[in-house]
Parts: sequence; structure tokens; C-alpha cells
Amino acid sequence: MADQNQNTQTPPPAPAPVPPVSGEVNNDKLMGILSYLSILVIIPLLATKNRSAFLNFHVNQGVNLLIVEIIGWVILSVVGLWYLMNLWQLIILVLLVIGIINVSKNETKPLPVIGTWFNLVK
Repeated sequence: MADQNQNTQTPPPAPAPVPPVSGEVNNDKLMGILSYLSILVIIPLLATKNRSAFLNFHVNQGVNLLIVEIIGWVILSVVGLWYLMNLWQLIILVLLVIGIINVSKNETKPLPVIGTWFNLVK
């Protein structure tokens, strides 16, 4: 019987619980996601006084995206290329999704092509 007790192994300890995400990080993520939803960039721009560097980066990217979206709409409308409007909106949608993915991963990567054009938010 002594041999049987020595051969049994104790189970490994349970993994440590993951600490909950702080409210500030959740708020930054929510505001970061809003930054990429066209005109809703106004909410994090005006509603948060002391923005973190993370949120400030994504608000700036959202402003870039909004400016480029408006410029594209105006140019395509004035020139009369209405048939390209759907393609333009698809491009904006792809950039929007890339931005939201970056927020959800806590990354501060600039958007492809337009991410470094403007730096209006300080």
C-alpha cells in the first residue's frame, strides 16, 4: 500500500484567475470604437476631457477617416461619379473594421494609407 501512495501524483494547481479589466480600459475601448463610426467620433472627442494616449491616437485616426470619407463623397458627387460611391463606401468600411480591430487588440497601428495624413487631435 505504501508503494501505491508514493506513485500517485498530486494534480497541478489551478491557474490563477485573470484579473478583471479596469473600467478605464473598457471606457477607452468603447470610446475608441466610437471613434471609427463616422460622425460619432464627436462623442469621444468632446465627452472625454483627459484622454489616454491610446484613446487620443484612435480619436485622431477616426478624425482622419471622417475627413477622408467627406472629401471622397464631395469629390465623387461634384465630378458626377455616383456609380463609384458604393466602392468608396466599401473602402471606408474596410478601414473602419481595421480600426475597430486595432482598438479591440489594444494596438495603436495607423490605418493603411490614410493613417498618417492628418494629426489634428492633440
